[in-house]
Amino acid sequence: MPVFTKKPVQIEARQYDGTIGNAAELVAWIVQLGHEASCLDGLLIETLEGTHRANPGDWIIKGVAGEFYPCKPEIFAATYDPS
Repeated sequence: MPVFTKKPVQIEARQYDGTIGNAAELVAWIVQLGHEASCLDGLLIETLEGTHRANPGDWIIKGVAGEFYPCKPEIFAATYDPS
């Protein structure tokens, strides 16, 4: 079976803390870049796979193609280091 190594890439990410103010800041960040998100009932983000709900503690990642998606904190910590 072939084995592959993930390419090192820099991403932008911000953590969702569950507060309305933080959710509004994240929605503004996502929407200003032409994507859809809302914070009317928690933090909802339109991803390439459909609508995803972010939970407090999740990281919101802007991917290499400009897409946004939530990432669980334990996965984020295992995958990314601060630059």
